[in-house]
Amino acid sequence: MEKFGLSLIAWLIFIGSALLEVGGDAVVRKGLRGYNIVLIVAGGLMLASYGILVNTLKWDFSRLLGVYVAVFALVSILCGKFLFGEDIPFSTWLGLAIIISGGLVIQFGHA
Repeated sequence: MEKFGLSLIAWLIFIGSALLEVGGDAVVRKGLRGYNIVLIVAGGLMLASYGILVNTLKWDFSRLLGVYVAVFALVSILCGKFLFGEDIPFSTWLGLAIIISGGLVIQFGHA
């Protein structure tokens, strides 16, 4: 693993994990709203898969999830915008910038 920055593998793991987490939450939500236990279980399996995948990186737990949260927030907002057609307010984009800034501090602050 690279001492500073994120390796390609770390980026792929974070993006894959975020897609599993966002997707799993969306599937659970659809299952709850439609009273569909199969969707709820499928979404739960996706969420469990996210937890396994993200933890394949051998980083300190606080750094791992601190940096992952920034990637997750970005993927979540982009999915809301482009997959669900949500109108994202400026305050959400501003909050995202703050979260990403925090992820950068966590990633590079130990240097």
